[in-house]
Amino acid sequence: MNHLRGIHHVTAITSSAEKNYAFFTYVLGMRLVKKTVNQDDIQTYHLFFADDKGSAGTDMTFFDFPNIPKGVHGTNEIAKTSFRVPSDAALDYWVKRFNRLEVAHTGIKEQFGKKTLSFVDFDDQQYQLISDEHNQGVKSGTPWQKGPIPLEYAITGLGPIFVRIADFPYFKQMLEQVMLLKEIANEGSFHLFEVGEGGNGAQVIVEHNDVFPAARQGYGTVHHAAFRVADRAVLDEWTERMESFGFHTSGYVNRHFFESLYARVAPQILFEFATDGPGFMGDESYETVGEKLSLPPFLEPNREQIEKLVRPIDTVRSTIEFEKEYE
Repeated sequence: MNHLRGIHHVTAITSSAEKNYAFFTYVLGMRLVKKTVNQDDIQTYHLFFADDKGSAGTDMTFFDFPNIPKGVHGTNEIAKTSFRVPSDAALDYWVKRFNRLEVAHTGIKEQFGKKTLSFVDFDDQQYQLISDEHNQGVKSGTPWQKGPIPLEYAITGLGPIFVRIADFPYFKQMLEQVMLLKEIANEGSFHLFEVGEGGNGAQVIVEHNDVFPAARQGYGTVHHAAFRVADRAVLDEWTERMESFGFHTSGYVNRHFFESLYARVAPQILFEFATDGPGFMGDESYETVGEKLSLPPFLEPNREQIEKLVRPIDTVRSTIEFEKEYE
């Protein structure tokens, strides 16, 4: 069986695509590599923020469903998304930056031997930065070269995803026997699993929590998390495997930028399996990627209708020269 390669992307829900774009571009210094719509709900924006090249394993994406209520954090949810930074020193930089920009954070802490810095955005979406200082395993991406963050401190990709779950024995069995992850450490109620080459880019941290009430999805929460597979052939293997264990799957889905499979593996926990390619640069140039509304071929004939449904958002950055901000 071809093992999963690590985390592919995380998709969350925002109350405002405009505020979301500003936060990720100007505060976090991640690059918008695709401005498109939810392929199943064309009135909803779908924004993709990633590394300089839009590499698999680096992108955090957002839906802004119209009129959706605020989500409620609790148990049975993908609770937090991690972003990788190059070093422990980078976290010191981010503490100062968050203080200056009034981003709520916890200060630097340590978990499973790695320095971390947890923070939230305007929707109370939960994130953390994690240091790659002592990391081994899946390589990270390339920081946005022309963004506002000095390259030695900039975000390079996705780190571990956090899952809070009530029925931990079931979830552990599912991760290990079905998805072929391995538990490598635990600290109290937190359990660290990894797959493939391991390291920050291929880990899941599971918190056993049967005390909190069930989470409720809405803006400020994660919609799903995706794991990397090499190509369509491996994706088909995973479809067969998941269904052999009795999971109902979406079957093959062509997302144009990658190919996918979806399966709900626990209450409110939706996992996706996604191919590394084709990627985001096929229909746009490197210089202006993310600046225009990009539509997959099957939606292109409906462009006029879609552009009337979604409000315009100015995401042009190729005409802006960012100065590196050292605090």
